[in-house]
Amino acid sequence: MIAFCVRRLLWMAATLWVVFTVTFFLVRAVPGGPFDAEREQPEEVRANLRAKYNLDAPLHEQYLTTLWEMAHGDLGYSMKMDISVNEIVADGFPVSASLGLLALTFAILLGLTTGVVSALFRGSAGDVLLRLAATVGIALPNFVIAGVAIIVFVFWIPLLPAAGWGSPRQMILPAFCLGAPYAAYVARISRTSMLDVLSQDHIRTAKAKGVGPVRVALVHALRGALLPVVSFIGPAIAGILTGSLVVEKLFAVPGIGTYFVDAALQRDLTLSMGVVMLYTLLLYSMNFLVDLSYAVLDPRVKLE
Repeated sequence: MIAFCVRRLLWMAATLWVVFTVTFFLVRAVPGGPFDAEREQPEEVRANLRAKYNLDAPLHEQYLTTLWEMAHGDLGYSMKMDISVNEIVADGFPVSASLGLLALTFAILLGLTTGVVSALFRGSAGDVLLRLAATVGIALPNFVIAGVAIIVFVFWIPLLPAAGWGSPRQMILPAFCLGAPYAAYVARISRTSMLDVLSQDHIRTAKAKGVGPVRVALVHALRGALLPVVSFIGPAIAGILTGSLVVEKLFAVPGIGTYFVDAALQRDLTLSMGVVMLYTLLLYSMNFLVDLSYAVLDPRVKLE
């Protein structure tokens, strides 16, 4: 276990360095600069701005300086907002984390329940309807779901607000729109996995001993059916993080995604770099935790 954790930490460090390097040179290869959209400025002012953010140094010096600062947890200063990127992250991350956690919880609970029920009633009309709903959910991107949800629940049936963040009512629509496609994936995966587990010998033995169908499903079959769902959680977290960029912008949620979109549009190099590195760290950490959960759910799995 210790050797596994050490290797994963080393791989994480290497991954962060590669992502940092690629991102650093890509954002600087795009034509234009962070101050080009400003009104006409005297050359002295422009030179002072470039010096303040170290943009007047040679490219290799900028790279080494930025790498050293990020290695010590300093994400620099936003070139447009003129405050620390660490402060922006500290302000927006709790909002994005809350939205992502709500969306993931919704996706797992709804998807797992739907998949298990569909497997237990295989071939019924309810099974067909649930599979059809899952297929539609997979086919529709979250911004389409968001548009339909706003029309239905804001204009036609005015139950929920269209934007903002803070109250429980404001959290429902963004979390639903962000998690709905992944609930559909979880439903498909859990149904297939549940059908596979229900056909195994130990399930037939449990039924032969007189164990009730509910206990067979929830105690004997569900734990084995969870492994493929757990495997999907890693990619799901990645999709929820990247999908939150659009959802946060649509619903005016003041999270990291909104800051990242604004930074990309305004060529805010430091903020863009900081958010990309934060997302990379989060994705790698979540995948690491998913790998560890395998050994908890199935003792036969050994961490190599």
